[in-house]
Amino acid sequence: MDDEEENSALFDISEDLVQSPEHKTAAISSVDFNGLLSTPLKLQEDLSEGCGGQLWPAGMVLSKYMLRKHKDDLNGCSIVELGAGGGLVGLAVAIGCKVDQPLFITDQNTMFTLMEQNIVLNNLQGKVKAAIYDWGEPVPAKLPSQPEIILAADCVYFEPAFPLLQKTLADLIGEKTICYFCFKKRRRADLHFMKAVRKKFDVKEVDDDPDKGVYERESIFLYQITKKR
Repeated sequence: MDDEEENSALFDISEDLVQSPEHKTAAISSVDFNGLLSTPLKLQEDLSEGCGGQLWPAGMVLSKYMLRKHKDDLNGCSIVELGAGGGLVGLAVAIGCKVDQPLFITDQNTMFTLMEQNIVLNNLQGKVKAAIYDWGEPVPAKLPSQPEIILAADCVYFEPAFPLLQKTLADLIGEKTICYFCFKKRRRADLHFMKAVRKKFDVKEVDDDPDKGVYERESIFLYQITKKR
């Protein structure tokens, strides 16, 4: 298997799912993460309100990691997804992992309708809640103030928002919080963001993902972020 075939198998999405926004039309995708979900996730993709409304590779990487490595150990955990877009990672976890607490997928107001649509599309109204959360603002009252698990994929893309995201992480990450943070490095500023995060938090690269060698060749990185001891 060459690199191109290997990458296609990893992400389990066709090339059209990562086209630029001007070429992507609204549609419903179905993904099972290479068989990790017995019931495929349905995701309404819609870029009319921003690029967060489609699947991106870092979201696929984080979803597959959670389904592989944390399928059975999330019971009793409060879970919040940041910058959810359509809710890919949170919805995948709700479908494929043992979760017995309400799981919150969050983003800006422009993504709220899309998040709600995808919750209904997957019949997850009883397990997943959508919430508006603008980075840098106080934690919304409906969210757990310091959840045990934070999911964040492809949140590093807009440099002016970096300080706001850092503040949000500082607000949410408590003594018992683990943030699973996955992103694709696209520019030098992305590394500056991670350097700033390392000054404020304990950051550990995830090393137990069997796909790590594949997605790192695509400049995708997966970390655990916790409170500094």
